[in-house]
Amino acid sequence: MVQATNSVGSASATSGPGSAGRQPFTTARSLETATAAPISDPLRDVRSLSAALVAHFAEHVARCGTLPGDALRGEVTAVTRTCLELAAGVLEGRDVAAKIERLQRAGADWAREGIPIGTIHRAVHDGFALGFDLIVDATGPEDYARLAVTARRLFEVLAMVDSAFAVAYVREHRAVVAEHHTAVHTVASALLAGHPTSTMARAGGVEIDESYDILALSIPPHPGESDPRVDGEVVARRKLRRVQSALADRGAGRALSLLSADGGTVLLPASEVAVGELDDLVAGLSTAAQVPITATVIRAATPDIPGAAEQAHELLDMVHRLEGKPGLHRFDALAMEYQLTRPGPGREYLGTLLDPLDEHPELLETLRRHIGNDLSRRHTARLLGVHTNTVDNRLKRIGQLTGFDPAQPSGLWYLRSALVARSYRKAERVRIGRPAAMVASNAMK
Repeated sequence: MVQATNSVGSASATSGPGSAGRQPFTTARSLETATAAPISDPLRDVRSLSAALVAHFAEHVARCGTLPGDALRGEVTAVTRTCLELAAGVLEGRDVAAKIERLQRAGADWAREGIPIGTIHRAVHDGFALGFDLIVDATGPEDYARLAVTARRLFEVLAMVDSAFAVAYVREHRAVVAEHHTAVHTVASALLAGHPTSTMARAGGVEIDESYDILALSIPPHPGESDPRVDGEVVARRKLRRVQSALADRGAGRALSLLSADGGTVLLPASEVAVGELDDLVAGLSTAAQVPITATVIRAATPDIPGAAEQAHELLDMVHRLEGKPGLHRFDALAMEYQLTRPGPGREYLGTLLDPLDEHPELLETLRRHIGNDLSRRHTARLLGVHTNTVDNRLKRIGQLTGFDPAQPSGLWYLRSALVARSYRKAERVRIGRPAAMVASNAMK
């Protein structure tokens, strides 16, 4: 002890002028190399000390007091002893790898039991504070060097214990999330394919509802995906994770989805989400994605999900062809337009009505924008970068060339129908939101 004290005094005496600002660090390093041994004697009575600490946890640490008595006397006491043995082992220079593994196993068990990690950290920190108080009470002024070394070592021990429990909780959380994610994908794929789901749903803990709201989503690229300064794939993955997180939160954990970075299919139990809440849901997903999402929805009984999902994606494709606004679009508001997409002589005839505009692409674009903007002349003019009078003149010219006046309800009906039919007449349908089977295939890769 005299030697350790002299070591500290020697370090102070040789620090010299101009080194006052560095003195705390110089002294700390001197303590590390001093012959003074850390103080571990007050921690050696592991049995009685662990009992006292567990009693403290039961009285003062949230959730510990609600644990069954056998849990406190068993696992909690055993882990407390391990922490004490770990602290003594580090102070005395012994190998503590096995102790850390023991703490990680206990942490994984507690994570599975739903004990908050904050409760564990609080108990650990309380235990270290009480243990250090015992060490301080057992020392005198002459033990300053040993006490300083002990304090530094105990900080290392505290970091080890905190890290052991944190690693255990993160691993367990990832395992649970991965297991649930796999179950959700499996059940969603089966529902969309029309396969029986009862057995796999029970195995994965997924409840099957009697009916679902089937949402077809189209997620546009995030601006960062085309930024050459960053990795576009990473930006896309982060966008998708934000959408999935928001969907899990807003869907009360019961949403089934097959999504990629550019869209997909979501199945929402009809008993969980009111029809009026779907608009807010899509708006929330757009906020999470940081891009405007376009979606269509159709409600169907569980056995009818495959056909309804196909119909929802066909409707989404039509919304994009009509350059509809982002947000949620319902089938009942677009039933007429959807019917016009069905093959037949009616669609062929309507598809020819806009042929006179082929030599006037600016007129065709104005008509598309005008109808897509809910007939707002001002909005259309702003998007096209022209005056509202120009929009009026172009609409009049469209009426002259086609014989259907866009200012009249009947003329507008034919022109709108012609836009729908025309988009399907010459080109094969290209669905913007991926088909469910395609998304499922990519998701399983």
